[in-house]
Amino acid sequence: MLAQQRQQTILERVRSSGGVRVADLVRELGVSDMTIRRDLEVLAERGLLAKVHGGATALDQGSTEEPGFTAKSARQQREKEAIARAAAEFVRPGTAVALSAGTTTWALAHHLTGVPELTVITNSVPVADVFHRNPRPDRTVVLTGGVRTPSDALVGPVAVAAIRRLHVDTLFLGVHGMSVRAGFTTPNLLEAETDRELVAAAHRLVVPADHTKWNTVGISTIAELAEADVVITDAGLPEDARTELAERAGQLIIAEG
Repeated sequence: MLAQQRQQTILERVRSSGGVRVADLVRELGVSDMTIRRDLEVLAERGLLAKVHGGATALDQGSTEEPGFTAKSARQQREKEAIARAAAEFVRPGTAVALSAGTTTWALAHHLTGVPELTVITNSVPVADVFHRNPRPDRTVVLTGGVRTPSDALVGPVAVAAIRRLHVDTLFLGVHGMSVRAGFTTPNLLEAETDRELVAAAHRLVVPADHTKWNTVGISTIAELAEADVVITDAGLPEDARTELAERAGQLIIAEG
């Protein structure tokens, strides 16, 4: 395959799925890691995609852009892992927790597989799959039904109806963005409605969100900043943003990693 053909194949993959991993492209295209990285560099220089650690993602397009799960999972991996470890400290055996869709909540799920007697409510297919691959006889996982979004969330009337009569100790809410003006937001209107139902079902709201979410605004607000009992982010969050969040949210935690 010529370089131009290979780069076109990569670009088509990015546009269809929202992102790609270098390791996957190496395996599928049968070329070296260095070749793929050069291809990504060429495409990034032409303004056709954005390079990230371990791969590339589609370029941001605004408040209604909804990257796929693969695209989002390639971003800020170290920060998300640190945030997930800190968030796991809020989960105790024998409690009921909800995890909304998102790559940070997906990272958190991996840290909860060993917690005994846990009940998990989620509208995320990847989150539910983490627990399915690591079974425990004393764990209950409830996956809501609904319509699947590009970020692998289950949303809409079926999901809302499933959540409406439930009550959980803690909700871990994945968000697309957070700002003083708009609060916690998402680019998907149906996902916002479903997430608001999860917020209503929770005694405590914990928002694990890396620093790149600050001043990113999706089209629909899920909750105001003041509704969060805890916001967990990383050291990349600017000082002014830390001040704003500390003043509005119940508690701000900076995860070191």
